[in-house]
Amino acid sequence: MTITITDTDCLSETLAFNARFEATAASRPERGSTLDPAVMAELRRNGLGRDTPPVRLPQGRDRVVAGGVAVREFVPDRVDGVYLHIHGGGWAFGSADGQDERLWQLAVEANLAVLSVAYRLAPEHPFPAGPDDCEAAARWLVDNAVAEFGTDRLLIGGESAGAHLTVLTLLRLRDRHGSTGAFRAAHLLFGPFDLSMTPSQRSFGSRALLSNTDSLRGSYGLFTPGLTPEQRRDPAVSPLFADLTGLPPARIVVGAEDPLLDDSLFLAARWELAGAPVRLGVVAGAMHGFTLFPLTVTEREHQRQRDFLAGA
Repeated sequence: MTITITDTDCLSETLAFNARFEATAASRPERGSTLDPAVMAELRRNGLGRDTPPVRLPQGRDRVVAGGVAVREFVPDRVDGVYLHIHGGGWAFGSADGQDERLWQLAVEANLAVLSVAYRLAPEHPFPAGPDDCEAAARWLVDNAVAEFGTDRLLIGGESAGAHLTVLTLLRLRDRHGSTGAFRAAHLLFGPFDLSMTPSQRSFGSRALLSNTDSLRGSYGLFTPGLTPEQRRDPAVSPLFADLTGLPPARIVVGAEDPLLDDSLFLAARWELAGAPVRLGVVAGAMHGFTLFPLTVTEREHQRQRDFLAGA
């Protein structure tokens, strides 16, 4: 396993941003355990980390696949592969059209058709609704990629809750449908892989860096209501406890100031022990969700992701 600590040269910029973000935490609505309809509506309208609604590009196309699962599709002039993207947001926020600019840039620069899954959100649709939708979209893509996009070179990935759903999707394809090797690589950004809480999750405390111990606990309550921490160790819920045999090569990335740090460290070790190549990148000083914000490390990370997916 290759472990790389990146971006130490801009650590001061990253930490300064963290401090500003934390200082203005009181002006932002809390994520996690909120069930207040007005707060939920605002967070869903504006997307994660934003004060205004995200930009919808004309290059994006909304369509329905797999018997009712909606996706947001971007198809550049040249298509050398297809990337199935699963957005983050604690399984309760975020949207398939919340990152049009980034996904279109990825599509053009990596020559990939990009499909972002509009999976159902908690608390209205708790586990297993979201994983079911991602599984259905992935199965549709495996069956239809050649006819739709002219290629069977498939890639998959996501950020935060989307990284968690990515791993569950790969496990479901293997265990329920006997499908291994259909996706050639996985890209996992700062995901929660143990919903019973790793040490870094439990010890992070109340620092308001987009995610913390309390907000994670609240998100797990929305996504898996009624389950105890012990029950959340079920491999169907927490992929860190699953048999990872047969999964594709992966790139796993997390910030050093993310409460989910241990999740990526532990998953990377188990991924390699299961037999697949894995690259682990730890971004110096970066908080959870750092790719949402205008930072030097963000643009660098986007370039590293494009390079990985283009070359996978």
